[in-house]
Amino acid sequence: MKVAIIGCGLIGLKRVKALGKHQLVVACDSDIKRAQNICSVAGSGNVVTDWEEAAGYPEADIVIISTTNDMLAPISLLAAQAGKHVLVEKPAAKNFREIEGVIRAARENRVMVKVGFNLRYHPALQKAREIVDSGKMGELMFLRGRYGHGGRVGYDNEWRADPAISGGGELIDQGVHLIDLSRWFLGEFETICGFSHTYFWNMPVDDNSFLYLRTKKQQVAWLHVSCTEWKNLFSLEIYGKLGKIQIDGLGGSYGTEKLILYQMLPQMGPPEVTCWEYPDEDGSWDSEFKAFIEAINMGTPLNGDINDAYEALKIVDKIYKSVN
Repeated sequence: MKVAIIGCGLIGLKRVKALGKHQLVVACDSDIKRAQNICSVAGSGNVVTDWEEAAGYPEADIVIISTTNDMLAPISLLAAQAGKHVLVEKPAAKNFREIEGVIRAARENRVMVKVGFNLRYHPALQKAREIVDSGKMGELMFLRGRYGHGGRVGYDNEWRADPAISGGGELIDQGVHLIDLSRWFLGEFETICGFSHTYFWNMPVDDNSFLYLRTKKQQVAWLHVSCTEWKNLFSLEIYGKLGKIQIDGLGGSYGTEKLILYQMLPQMGPPEVTCWEYPDEDGSWDSEFKAFIEAINMGTPLNGDINDAYEALKIVDKIYKSVN
């Protein structure tokens, strides 16, 4: 596959490093030096500053979009209309309404639009999915999730703090990851309640959000996302009628990634405990791109697509509206 990338910051660099044998043909950024750096890392590619040119680049089969939130949907739309497959970073848009046109364009032009829900590809989350699908957990009852970081000096002056660019605060940033994982394990939510508030940072968007989501079968996701989490944290607990999965850490500043399975015994009492640790460097970016290529080549469903982003952002929208 030949790849165009639009947005050459930190995430764009991660995506380029995950291309493997696939060739970068063009890199686009408003800062030409960042685009040049991406091409240097990839060992190939032309440099442009016009995103419209890059989105329809004739040689490209795939367009990767890693820009600020306000540009994700417009670029995705143009790329899909040009017949390109798309990998767009989460949250894929500022709100779910912006995604509707992208969904139509993808269907009309028979292209795939993958959303960067790379947490699905972390080894502990993949193992959790395997355990749940095996039936060892029995019917799932509920899950609890926490995800947060502590920001940095000047965080409230960055683009994420500007609702015109970001579409919201911590809920639309890390929150969409937790919502996506909750839908991945429990399915669609019928009841959506929550509260978003700005406790610490001097910005017009939320720095903490608390969610209560419930399916038609009464399965519950109880979630908290925060950018006042002074020690970076990821924690996901999945409860079934026959056991519990506990996932902590994502590597790096979030701590060693590990999964503990607490398997209920017939006589109940203390469970049987099995632990997996994943101390290696984060390979989720590589795994996600590989799965994307396989889906394109084989015509199989995507794991985390534009429809998943649409449903996640509908939940975000309801929470924000309930606060306002």
